[in-house]
Amino acid sequence: MIPGRNRLTGRLVRFGLHAYWRVSRGLTMGVRAAVLDDEGRVFLIRHTYTRGWHLPGGGVEARETALAALGRELEEEGRLALTGPPQLHGVFFNAKVSGRDHVLVYVVRDFRVIEPKQPDREIAEAGFFPLDHLPEGTTGATRRRLAEILDDVPPASTW
Repeated sequence: MIPGRNRLTGRLVRFGLHAYWRVSRGLTMGVRAAVLDDEGRVFLIRHTYTRGWHLPGGGVEARETALAALGRELEEEGRLALTGPPQLHGVFFNAKVSGRDHVLVYVVRDFRVIEPKQPDREIAEAGFFPLDHLPEGTTGATRRRLAEILDDVPPASTW
């Protein structure tokens, strides 16, 4: 494999998708989950096409509720299933993606592990990490959301 090719391909795919979304959608919306377990850990993922460790989540599809998207993304990216209602932490404007992108962040404490997440074409690694020892490369936005949740700070308005 050519070094950097995955990143370049990922950027091209994201650019193409966002160009399509600008034409087909007036607004893009995504969901992310801060999945917290009883051992003081958070579930994070590392994608194959972009740097850093992130909260799991993804886009809300047409005719899909945000909660349905959250459940679908948790199952796809983490092999996790919701067993109780998540709590909405905040809605964030993500200007880095586009001038019309918003992300809903939920706190998930009621869940079960379906099975350990195995790497695939989208997710390189996934797992639970102690909140006081996040993996190197955890994104700034992920760290800010966790600080807001854990320190009971009002959420910012931007990602």
